[in-house]
Amino acid sequence: MRASTFKAIATAAFAAMAASSVASAADIAPRYTKAPPPVVEVWTWDKFYVGGNVGYSWGRSDTSGTFYNNLTGVQLSPTESGIINLDGFVIGGQVGKNWQYGNWVVGVELDGQWTDQKGGRGFTCVTPAAPPGGICNFITAGPGAGVSPTTTFNQHIEWFVTLRPRVGMLVTPSALLYVTGGLAVAGINTDGVISGFTPAQVPTSVAWSNDATKWGWVVGAGVEARLGGNWTGKLEGLYMDYGSVSGSPVLLTSNPPLRFDYTSKVTDVVLRAGVNYHFGGPVVAKY
Repeated sequence: MRASTFKAIATAAFAAMAASSVASAADIAPRYTKAPPPVVEVWTWDKFYVGGNVGYSWGRSDTSGTFYNNLTGVQLSPTESGIINLDGFVIGGQVGKNWQYGNWVVGVELDGQWTDQKGGRGFTCVTPAAPPGGICNFITAGPGAGVSPTTTFNQHIEWFVTLRPRVGMLVTPSALLYVTGGLAVAGINTDGVISGFTPAQVPTSVAWSNDATKWGWVVGAGVEARLGGNWTGKLEGLYMDYGSVSGSPVLLTSNPPLRFDYTSKVTDVVLRAGVNYHFGGPVVAKY
């Protein structure tokens, strides 16, 4: 009887220890959790931006000039015409806003530039050397006889501003090809010095200058791509037509009094590189 009781007690104790060991093993077994979804930054063009640029410009001034008798209005010399090159460096800045629709990006940009585009030439009111005297110079003897009145002629595109819509297509999510066009306005200075002789055969001259603000149009194309972070770089070409500038400076002390009428049709081709900073971070996508 005692042996049976002892055997039953031993069996129960062994079973309890076995159950405890299984429970402890379950408690220390590794627990697995699901990995978080990956986070991917997606670049978007739908932002405001500000930037700067530098480049070179090939301006052209198709200019014609004619001398007149300022008292009678009679044309004194054949009209002279020619192309003046207004080449130089440009530097400036831009601000804009883009909206992205799938692979298409539309936007608007305002830019302003300072330039050193300038050039010049001379114009002559032809006076016959023999016999001396003529309708450009009434002097028939002395040091002033046969000397043709002249004017120097200089032009400078001092600044320009454009306001342009842009429409582009993404070739990659971070690279954009676009076309653009809109309004252009420029400050154009024209100056020179008219020289001649007085009735007393004394050399006489007057400096003249004309500042004009001219409105026109612009078309162009470019490529812009993300450089890193919120920065993009761009390369852009523009063609601008500013219309015509004209003036009529006079030299009243010459013999006869002179008026020089000129008209210049001014166009411009600009190639520039720039960088933009886009406000706002990339879109965060979770998968």
